[in-house]
Amino acid sequence: MQPAVRAAFEQTMTKTLGADPYGHGSTLVKPGDRDYREATVGGALVVYYISAAVLVVTAVRIVH
Repeated sequence: MQPAVRAAFEQTMTKTLGADPYGHGSTLVKPGDRDYREATVGGALVVYYISAAVLVVTAVRIVH
C-alpha cells in the first residue's frame, strides 16, 4: 500500500475492528472458532485473529 493509503487504512482499522473486533460486518472464517474472522476494512479484505485475553487483533492477511 502507498503510505497515504496505509495511514488511512490503519485509522479505519482502529476505529472499526480496533473498537469492536467481532463487529463491522465481520464473519467467521472457521466455523466454531469465533476468534478467527474476516472483514472488509478501508477497501481491503482483512483476515484476522482476536486474542481477547491480551486485547490484541492480529491481521494474518490483508488483500488490497
